[in-house]
Amino acid sequence: MSDLKQKFEQAQQDVVSLAERPDNATLLKLYAFYKQATEGDVHGDKPGAFDLVAKKKYAAWSELQGMSADDAMTGYVAEVERLLNEE
Repeated sequence: MSDLKQKFEQAQQDVVSLAERPDNATLLKLYAFYKQATEGDVHGDKPGAFDLVAKKKYAAWSELQGMSADDAMTGYVAEVERLLNEE
């Protein structure tokens, strides 16, 4: 397993053990990085206008269209490290 993959998996474990829940903007950023790293470019139908949470998630993920899985993992790890340093 690559070093980046190990850091990514560790960051996934670290994020659940944070003392405080991150704000919604940070959660969306983490979600988008995670989805891009694990599934690639956004796919599926765009959520309807009344499902605001799904719509925001879809939009955040689609902003990362074209980003490589490695870059998305790096972004995810960096964001989790920033959150850990704020504690």
